[in-house]
Amino acid sequence: MVKIRLRRVGAIHKPSYRIVVADSRSPRDGRFIEVIGHYDPLANPAHVDINEEKALNWLTQGAQATDTVRSLLGQLGILEKFEQKKRALS
Repeated sequence: MVKIRLRRVGAIHKPSYRIVVADSRSPRDGRFIEVIGHYDPLANPAHVDINEEKALNWLTQGAQATDTVRSLLGQLGILEKFEQKKRALS
């Protein structure tokens, strides 16, 4: 299964994350298919940058977002657009 999840980068005690599409069997910081965004939780407020077009493309192809990524997608309104697109196709 393909998942949209976080990949940790950054220094010790200063994490930042890349939002990647990866096979669910790959380790957290291992091989991935594509980078679709960045997340910096230490910024005030937290900085989230996700390529909406790529995220929607992967979601329509069946990729499953992890809980954390799902909440980030919800904050940006990408999940709402995905649900609307899904309803339109039905």
